[in-house]
Amino acid sequence: METRHPGALAALVVVGLATLVTAIATSGSGDLSMTRVSADPLSEVPPGLVVAERHTGGIGPYYGLGAWVDSYDADPAYTSGRPTVQPGDTAEMAAVGVQTLFMQAARSDDRATGPTTDPWVLAEFLMNAHADGLDVVGWYLPKWSSDEEDLERLLAIHGFEVLGHRFDGLAVDIEWNRGELEDDARERSRRLLLLSLQLRDSIGEATLGGIVMPPIVTDQINPDFWPDFPWAGIAGLYDVWLPMNYWSFRTEEHADPLYYSGENIRLLRQNLRHDGAVVHGIGGVGAESGDVYGADEPLAELDDMTLFVQSLSDTGAIGGSIYDWATTGDAARERLAGLFAEQRIG
Repeated sequence: METRHPGALAALVVVGLATLVTAIATSGSGDLSMTRVSADPLSEVPPGLVVAERHTGGIGPYYGLGAWVDSYDADPAYTSGRPTVQPGDTAEMAAVGVQTLFMQAARSDDRATGPTTDPWVLAEFLMNAHADGLDVVGWYLPKWSSDEEDLERLLAIHGFEVLGHRFDGLAVDIEWNRGELEDDARERSRRLLLLSLQLRDSIGEATLGGIVMPPIVTDQINPDFWPDFPWAGIAGLYDVWLPMNYWSFRTEEHADPLYYSGENIRLLRQNLRHDGAVVHGIGGVGAESGDVYGADEPLAELDDMTLFVQSLSDTGAIGGSIYDWATTGDAARERLAGLFAEQRIG
């Protein structure tokens, strides 16, 4: 699909190159000085840090209906030149009621080409989305490196700017339990807490989203996924919580989107010890509606959309979305738009 705003892209190429290069070169170099005193339960975290007070402003991008795009759909380094989602698709997102694009904006692996994913692609998505009236939240999956790579990539997203366009929010995908720390959940927790503290210290009052595993998985189905997950330690560091309530992978009662999504949100608030925790629920994966083909995962069904949106309404979630845009068919997109309007979510 052609980009809808070729003039904007031309301006980016001619006028914005120096700005973009400068932003990318400096965005990961924020002041990492730690000036607070730790209140965390993991004694290995260095002193000089404290859990920040809960922040309440700037949560607008998490309201209403969202759409998710990851690197495997949009970044040339991961798509072999055949992206399934392109910047011009933000017009279609807006047309079916999407209010926020959640964009994977950095990765940590051998194919990563810089502190963010392809900056030209990010710039196009950012400018097209804003032109179409969408907010954009950039997200990243940390792999708990022992150096400052994770922090630098998150700060690169936070500082990314092109022709005055910046991400409207930043979110951390908290789920990685493989690699060198696969058998060391305590060290994983320590690094998660340290990263969260450093990130909060670096971005100040900016709104921060926490994309988290569903508590039904971590507390009931598979407690070995991340034993003793440090909910209490990170509770005050994130403003909005985005549980990954993917019922299409589940069986029996957990395959019921009304129960699975709703119960995960209730358990999340219980674990955070905060009944009023702000939640944007994520469902799926995808939605089978007769026009989605080649998906590698078991997809949710079209009729599941009604129960999913009801779960958001029942729990007072401020927004919700299906992961991801590429595997959600047109009928499901339209169904979601109607349901969000009926339930007045966001």
